[in-house]
Amino acid sequence: MAKGLPALIRAEKLQKRAAKVGFDWPEALPVLLKVKEEIAELEQEITQGGDQDRVADEMGDLLFSCVNLARHLGVDAESALREANGKFEKRFRQVEQKLHRQGSSVVEASLEEMDSLWDEVKRDA
Repeated sequence: MAKGLPALIRAEKLQKRAAKVGFDWPEALPVLLKVKEEIAELEQEITQGGDQDRVADEMGDLLFSCVNLARHLGVDAESALREANGKFEKRFRQVEQKLHRQGSSVVEASLEEMDSLWDEVKRDA
């Protein structure tokens, strides 16, 4: 398998190959539980002050598990992430515009102000 593939696509191909020989869950729910397990492991590394290599390792496991969940749900992970990126960009621009109309900017605004505007933009979507 080409190592030059984008990581999300390669993860999905690796998982499909493993599934062909029976190394796969039969449905999405156990995969969701695996995602939750990986989140817990990442949280443990973060709260225990794990070194950057351990945190990166757990983050990779979480991303791999998320791709597997997407595959089980029939969702193309690359497309879903592309859509999420677009949604984030649109909402963030709206937060910037709202701040501008208030005579402020993202540089001047507090996280709480931006988060409140984010929630407002999300509600209005």
